[in-house]
Amino acid sequence: MTEQPRSYQTEAIIIRRTKLGEADRILTLFTPEYGKLRAIAKGSRRPGSKFGGHVELLTHSLLQLARGHNLEIVTQAQTMNSFLPLREDLKRLSSGLYLAELIDAFISEDIEDRDLFDFVIMTLKELSTAENLDTVLRYFELHLLHKMGYQPQLQTCSGCGARLYPGTNCFSAAHGGVLCVECGFDEPAARSISVNALKVLRLWQTCDYATAYKVNINQELTIELESVLREYIRHVLEKQLKSTAFLDMLRH
Repeated sequence: MTEQPRSYQTEAIIIRRTKLGEADRILTLFTPEYGKLRAIAKGSRRPGSKFGGHVELLTHSLLQLARGHNLEIVTQAQTMNSFLPLREDLKRLSSGLYLAELIDAFISEDIEDRDLFDFVIMTLKELSTAENLDTVLRYFELHLLHKMGYQPQLQTCSGCGARLYPGTNCFSAAHGGVLCVECGFDEPAARSISVNALKVLRLWQTCDYATAYKVNINQELTIELESVLREYIRHVLEKQLKSTAFLDMLRH
C-alpha cells in the first residue's frame, strides 16, 4: 500500500471558520480533489499572521496542508481570488454565505469533483458582479441539486409520469418535482406552481448564466421561485439553512 505524503497542496474555497483557543481557527474547506476538508490555521487570529486574508471566508486560496491525526494543518496559504466585491456589499456577502452553507450541507469528504469546484468559483464571480443576485442563487441551487443527484422532475408528473399540461400544476418536495392536477389533488403537502415559474425552472435547468439573466422576472415570480426551491432543499437536507433567515431580513 502506497503511503500518502505528509504534506500536499490543494486549491480550496473557505466555506466556514470557527475559533479554536485564543489564536487559531478551524477552517472548513471545499477542494476539487478531496471534497470537504477541515484544517487548523494556527495563529490566524493574531494580528500580523502570515495567513492574513488568505483564509477569509469565501476566499479561493492555494493551500499547503500537512496531515494531522484528526485535522489537517495549514502551513502555507496564497490567495487566488478574494472576490472583493462580496465583502463590500451586504447583500452580495449574505448571498455568498448562503452559497457556502449550501456547499457545506451537500458536499461530503473524499469526493473528487473539479467540475463542481469550477462551477462554485464561477458562481462566486457572478455574485461579485451580477445585478440580479436572486437569479444567480436560483440557478446555482438548481444545478447543485442536479450535480448531487436531486434534480427535480419538471417535465412530466413525478407521481404518475403523465405529460404536464399548461395550467396550475403542483410541486411536491416529497415526490421530487411537479405533480399533475390529479396527483396533486391527492397530495396534501403539495403546493401550486404557476405556468411561468415552471417555464423558468425548466429553462434554467439547461441554460447557462448568460441566458438565465435574459429572463425578465417580477417580484412575485422571484418570491415563488425562491419558495419552491427553498422548500425542496429543506426537504432534501431535512433542515432549514440558517443563512436563509438573514437573506429574508435583508429583503424586508
